[in-house]
Amino acid sequence: MLNTVLGYLGLGLVLALAGIGSAIGTTTAGNAAEGGLKRKPEASGSFMVLSALPATQGIYGFVAFFMLLGKVAESGLAVFGIGLSVGLVCMLSAIRQGQVCANGIVGVSQGHDVFTNTLIYAALPEFYAILGLVGALMI
Repeated sequence: MLNTVLGYLGLGLVLALAGIGSAIGTTTAGNAAEGGLKRKPEASGSFMVLSALPATQGIYGFVAFFMLLGKVAESGLAVFGIGLSVGLVCMLSAIRQGQVCANGIVGVSQGHDVFTNTLIYAALPEFYAILGLVGALMI
């Protein structure tokens, strides 16, 4: 019984933590985009891409949720550990990625040509979310 409860708690954590991180990351970048649009409205496409980037960690959490769903009955404790770990990695990755994207948006709005560099820098925290998901796949 406890094993099953822990498994479902792990499922909830992976989905919730990844979603929370994506919500924080996208709104952090989105707030910067709103300010940047006042200075440079023609860069709205770049702002939109950078604002949406942290949403991918929420998708990784969703994938991990479905991947782990069938394993709850057989190993709830493992699902709990994996869910907590992947959820935390995705949450922190999305928050930090949102901050990188927000800084890039500010740079673009000030007239600097930093969009491509920002995409590259923003891919670095995303890499760890991908590693977390791949690690969960391997277990």
